[in-house]
Amino acid sequence: MDDPGRVLVTGGASGLGAAVVRAVAGAGGRPLVLDRNRPADGVRHTVADLTDTAATERAVTGLAEAEGGLDAVFTAAGIDFPGPLDGVSTADWERVVRVNLLGTAAVVRAALPFLRRSRGTMVTVASTLGIRAVGDATAYCASKWGVVGFTRALAAETAGQVGVTLLVPGGMHTAFFDSRDEQYKPPPDAKLNRPEDVAEAVLFALSQPPGCEVREMVVASSEEGSWP
Repeated sequence: MDDPGRVLVTGGASGLGAAVVRAVAGAGGRPLVLDRNRPADGVRHTVADLTDTAATERAVTGLAEAEGGLDAVFTAAGIDFPGPLDGVSTADWERVVRVNLLGTAAVVRAALPFLRRSRGTMVTVASTLGIRAVGDATAYCASKWGVVGFTRALAAETAGQVGVTLLVPGGMHTAFFDSRDEQYKPPPDAKLNRPEDVAEAVLFALSQPPGCEVREMVVASSEEGSWP
């Protein structure tokens, strides 16, 4: 597989983001991380909270300029506060939308000039709950459905300029579920993907030559409960 180049990864300190960081480095690329936490040693990073749009855009621009540009962006950062609509605080509900949807848009907005120059690729992260609605997930579903619509519109808007791929992952063995109440955690026998395997699919999307794009990918366990 070709060197993926300079790849900005949001949420790159853990979970799927960290798996993509490792995969990019393993393929000879240069991962750059935007996260509230410090990633693995040796990875260039900037600490930023995606709920702060201006700070996020400055962080993306700073990382890109320090590297002389960007070849790809992967927007893995995401959060959730599951619960009934009237049982989740307004602040938590809106934070989910700010991080998952508005944070994605802020990162992409700032990265676009650099990706246009390199004819690079962006991969946004939705969810199987971005195409299927379930109860006690109004904020998460709203944000991830928003990512689906945002990405499809962006692909039309930037056709011929940058590559745009929508990743729709199912559940994975990450810390994403750790802080949830027990009722919102996958059961012990749940079939979940390894983030390392999903990262390989991301690398495949990033390896396509200019003008050839993987528009959308659903990557889930064969026994994923929320797909199809």
